[in-house]
Amino acid sequence: MSLSSSVVAPNASSSILFYLNGQRVVVERPDLDMTLLQYLRNTGLTGTKQGCGEGGCGACTVMISRYDIDESRIIHASVNACLCPLATIDGKHVITVEGLGTSSRPHPVQERIALLHGSQCGFCTPGFVMSLYTLLRNNPNPTEHEIE
Repeated sequence: MSLSSSVVAPNASSSILFYLNGQRVVVERPDLDMTLLQYLRNTGLTGTKQGCGEGGCGACTVMISRYDIDESRIIHASVNACLCPLATIDGKHVITVEGLGTSSRPHPVQERIALLHGSQCGFCTPGFVMSLYTLLRNNPNPTEHEIE
């Protein structure tokens, strides 16, 4: 048997499946150069912002959840959507600021930031909201040090 006949090409999927704010999404033939941020903004979810494009400012923060088989639990992570390739979210759940609350029914994190004047111009506030939301999903009673 020759080496070439024993090597089998991986069965690459031509689509990805994930959940976005609780809704099932299937993307056929995803553009491998597309970031999660580009996808979100192209679908009309503009609360996630393009700031620095380098993962430093946090304006593009979303929460990505996945089931960890080794730990037998769901893991939540704050992710810079500007750096996250869309194809890497296959099988995961993405929550954006639009998935938390609305102006008439804000999520408690959004409400507290608004009531305590925790925003400046507001451009990066959705990223702050998502970072705090993720922290609270992982640890409902964080210390002041963990919050900072």
